[in-house]
Amino acid sequence: MLSEYQQQLRDRFLAAPAIPALCSWQPVSARRTPIGGLLGVGFGVDPDSGNDLLMVVSSSGHGIFDASMGQRIARDHGPDLDPSTPSGPDLSCPGLGPLDGTEVRIAGLFGGGLHSTTEDGWTVEVVSPDWPHHRVLLSADGGLCRGPAGEKWWHIFHAHYSELRAAGFSPSGRTLVVATSSDITLWTRPGLDA
Repeated sequence: MLSEYQQQLRDRFLAAPAIPALCSWQPVSARRTPIGGLLGVGFGVDPDSGNDLLMVVSSSGHGIFDASMGQRIARDHGPDLDPSTPSGPDLSCPGLGPLDGTEVRIAGLFGGGLHSTTEDGWTVEVVSPDWPHHRVLLSADGGLCRGPAGEKWWHIFHAHYSELRAAGFSPSGRTLVVATSSDITLWTRPGLDA
Protein backbone atom coordinates (compact mmCIF):
# COMPACT_ATOMS: atom_id res chain seq x y z
CA MET A 1 0.00 0.00 0.00
CA LEU A 2 1.30 3.43 -0.92
CA SER A 3 1.37 6.32 1.50
CA GLU A 4 -0.47 9.50 0.51
CA TYR A 5 2.85 11.14 -0.44
CA GLN A 6 3.91 8.13 -2.54
CA GLN A 7 0.56 8.13 -4.34
CA GLN A 8 0.86 11.86 -5.09
CA LEU A 9 4.38 11.34 -6.45
CA ARG A 10 3.22 8.39 -8.56
CA ASP A 11 0.31 10.42 -9.94
CA ARG A 12 2.64 13.33 -10.78
CA PHE A 13 5.01 11.08 -12.72
CA LEU A 14 2.17 9.32 -14.55
CA ALA A 15 0.63 12.66 -15.58
CA ALA A 16 3.87 14.18 -16.92
CA PRO A 17 3.87 14.05 -20.73
CA ALA A 18 7.00 12.82 -22.48
CA ILE A 19 8.69 15.67 -24.33
CA PRO A 20 11.24 15.34 -27.13
CA ALA A 21 13.67 18.09 -26.08
CA LEU A 22 14.10 21.10 -23.85
CA CYS A 23 16.11 24.30 -23.72
CA SER A 24 19.68 23.19 -23.02
CA TRP A 25 19.45 19.58 -24.17
CA GLN A 26 18.92 18.76 -27.84
CA PRO A 27 18.30 15.31 -29.30
CA VAL A 28 21.20 14.07 -31.41
CA SER A 29 18.87 12.68 -34.08
CA ALA A 30 15.16 12.71 -34.81
CA ARG A 31 14.84 9.04 -33.94
CA ARG A 32 16.23 6.38 -31.67
CA THR A 33 19.21 4.41 -32.97
CA PRO A 34 18.27 0.71 -33.15
CA ILE A 35 20.70 -1.72 -31.48
CA GLY A 36 19.34 -5.27 -31.30
CA GLY A 37 20.23 -7.19 -28.15
CA LEU A 38 21.77 -4.17 -26.39
CA LEU A 39 23.39 -5.20 -23.12
CA GLY A 40 25.08 -2.01 -21.91
CA VAL A 41 26.76 1.28 -22.71
CA GLY A 42 29.73 3.30 -21.47
CA PHE A 43 31.46 6.57 -22.27
CA GLY A 44 34.97 7.36 -23.44
CA VAL A 45 36.69 10.43 -24.87
CA ASP A 46 38.04 10.80 -28.38
CA PRO A 47 41.79 11.41 -27.86
CA ASP A 48 41.98 13.69 -30.93
CA SER A 49 38.88 15.90 -30.61
CA GLY A 50 37.99 15.54 -26.92
CA ASN A 51 34.40 14.66 -27.95
CA ASP A 52 32.30 12.18 -25.99
CA LEU A 53 32.23 8.68 -27.45
CA LEU A 54 29.64 6.06 -26.54
CA MET A 55 30.58 2.38 -26.49
CA VAL A 56 27.65 0.04 -27.02
CA VAL A 57 27.86 -3.64 -26.08
CA SER A 58 25.29 -5.94 -27.67
CA SER A 59 24.81 -9.66 -28.09
CA SER A 60 26.35 -9.34 -31.57
CA GLY A 61 29.44 -7.28 -30.75
CA HIS A 62 30.70 -3.85 -29.74
CA GLY A 63 30.32 -0.46 -31.39
CA ILE A 64 31.62 3.07 -30.84
CA PHE A 65 29.41 6.08 -31.58
CA ASP A 66 30.34 9.74 -31.85
CA ALA A 67 27.90 11.02 -29.22
CA SER A 68 27.61 14.49 -30.76
CA MET A 69 26.36 13.12 -34.10
CA GLY A 70 24.99 9.69 -33.18
CA GLN A 71 27.06 8.05 -35.91
CA ARG A 72 28.74 4.70 -35.46
CA ILE A 73 32.47 5.15 -36.10
CA ALA A 74 33.81 1.69 -35.17
CA ARG A 75 32.35 -1.81 -34.99
CA ASP A 76 33.61 -5.23 -33.91
CA HIS A 77 31.21 -8.06 -34.73
CA GLY A 78 33.26 -10.68 -32.92
CA PRO A 79 35.47 -9.34 -30.14
CA ASP A 80 38.08 -11.73 -28.74
CA LEU A 81 36.30 -11.71 -25.40
CA ASP A 82 32.69 -12.80 -24.93
CA PRO A 83 30.86 -9.69 -26.24
CA SER A 84 28.02 -10.11 -23.79
CA THR A 85 30.12 -9.99 -20.65
CA PRO A 86 31.74 -6.83 -19.33
CA SER A 87 34.34 -8.13 -16.89
CA GLY A 88 36.27 -7.28 -13.77
CA PRO A 89 35.25 -5.30 -10.72
CA ASP A 90 34.48 -2.21 -12.80
CA LEU A 91 32.48 -4.10 -15.49
CA SER A 92 34.68 -2.93 -18.34
CA CYS A 93 35.25 -3.97 -21.94
CA PRO A 94 38.26 -3.30 -24.13
CA GLY A 95 37.77 -0.24 -26.33
CA LEU A 96 38.03 -0.25 -30.10
CA GLY A 97 38.55 2.33 -32.83
CA PRO A 98 39.55 5.63 -31.19
CA LEU A 99 39.26 3.94 -27.77
CA ASP A 100 41.62 1.08 -28.67
CA GLY A 101 43.97 0.34 -25.78
CA THR A 102 41.58 1.63 -23.11
CA GLU A 103 39.06 -0.09 -20.89
CA VAL A 104 35.52 1.32 -20.98
CA ARG A 105 33.23 0.89 -17.99
CA ILE A 106 29.87 -0.49 -19.08
CA ALA A 107 26.50 0.07 -17.37
CA GLY A 108 23.52 -2.08 -18.23
CA LEU A 109 22.20 -5.60 -17.86
CA PHE A 110 25.11 -6.75 -15.69
CA GLY A 111 25.06 -3.72 -13.36
CA GLY A 112 27.21 -0.64 -13.15
CA GLY A 113 26.02 2.88 -13.63
CA LEU A 114 26.52 6.12 -15.50
CA HIS A 115 26.81 9.57 -13.96
CA SER A 116 23.44 10.68 -12.58
CA THR A 117 24.43 14.34 -12.16
CA THR A 118 26.46 17.00 -13.94
CA GLU A 119 28.77 19.52 -12.30
CA ASP A 120 26.30 22.31 -13.04
CA GLY A 121 23.32 20.62 -11.34
CA TRP A 122 21.45 18.60 -13.97
CA THR A 123 20.14 15.28 -12.66
CA VAL A 124 18.73 12.22 -14.39
CA GLU A 125 16.48 9.79 -12.53
CA VAL A 126 14.63 6.62 -13.46
CA VAL A 127 11.18 6.06 -11.95
CA SER A 128 8.66 3.27 -12.46
CA PRO A 129 5.19 4.49 -11.50
CA ASP A 130 3.67 1.90 -13.87
CA TRP A 131 6.07 -1.00 -13.34
CA PRO A 132 7.59 -2.69 -15.32
CA HIS A 133 7.77 0.38 -17.57
CA HIS A 134 10.43 2.97 -16.76
CA ARG A 135 10.36 6.74 -17.20
CA VAL A 136 13.50 8.85 -17.39
CA LEU A 137 13.28 12.26 -15.73
CA LEU A 138 15.70 15.13 -16.29
CA SER A 139 15.78 17.92 -13.75
CA ALA A 140 17.55 21.21 -13.21
CA ASP A 141 16.69 21.38 -9.52
CA GLY A 142 18.99 18.71 -8.13
CA GLY A 143 16.58 15.84 -8.74
CA LEU A 144 13.80 17.00 -6.47
CA CYS A 145 11.12 17.08 -9.21
CA ARG A 146 9.15 19.72 -7.33
CA GLY A 147 6.41 21.67 -9.02
CA PRO A 148 4.74 20.87 -12.30
CA ALA A 149 6.51 18.98 -15.06
CA GLY A 150 8.04 21.26 -17.66
CA GLU A 151 9.30 23.93 -15.26
CA LYS A 152 12.37 22.43 -13.54
CA TRP A 153 11.93 18.78 -14.41
CA TRP A 154 10.93 16.92 -17.56
CA HIS A 155 9.79 13.42 -18.48
CA ILE A 156 12.13 12.85 -21.44
CA PHE A 157 11.80 9.12 -22.13
CA HIS A 158 9.23 6.38 -21.57
CA ALA A 159 10.59 2.83 -21.90
CA HIS A 160 7.29 1.06 -22.45
CA TYR A 161 8.37 -1.05 -25.46
CA SER A 162 11.79 -2.41 -24.36
CA GLU A 163 13.65 -3.06 -21.13
CA LEU A 164 15.66 -0.11 -19.82
CA ARG A 165 19.38 -0.88 -19.59
CA ALA A 166 20.96 2.42 -18.48
CA ALA A 167 20.41 6.17 -18.33
CA GLY A 168 22.98 8.81 -17.47
CA PHE A 169 25.46 11.49 -18.40
CA SER A 170 28.94 11.31 -19.87
CA PRO A 171 31.70 12.31 -17.41
CA SER A 172 31.97 15.68 -19.23
CA GLY A 173 28.26 16.38 -18.63
CA ARG A 174 27.82 17.23 -22.33
CA THR A 175 25.96 14.06 -23.33
CA LEU A 176 22.94 12.21 -21.94
CA VAL A 177 22.10 8.66 -23.06
CA VAL A 178 19.13 6.38 -22.50
CA ALA A 179 19.76 2.78 -23.53
CA THR A 180 17.12 0.06 -23.79
CA SER A 181 17.45 -3.55 -24.88
CA SER A 182 16.66 -2.41 -28.44
CA ASP A 183 18.07 1.12 -28.95
CA ILE A 184 19.93 4.19 -27.75
CA THR A 185 18.73 7.78 -27.56
CA LEU A 186 21.21 10.63 -27.17
CA TRP A 187 20.95 14.29 -26.17
CA THR A 188 23.77 16.83 -26.14
CA ARG A 189 24.35 20.33 -24.87
CA PRO A 190 25.95 22.28 -27.69
CA GLY A 191 28.36 25.04 -26.82
CA LEU A 192 29.88 23.57 -23.65
CA ASP A 193 33.65 23.78 -23.58
CA ALA A 194 35.48 20.48 -23.83
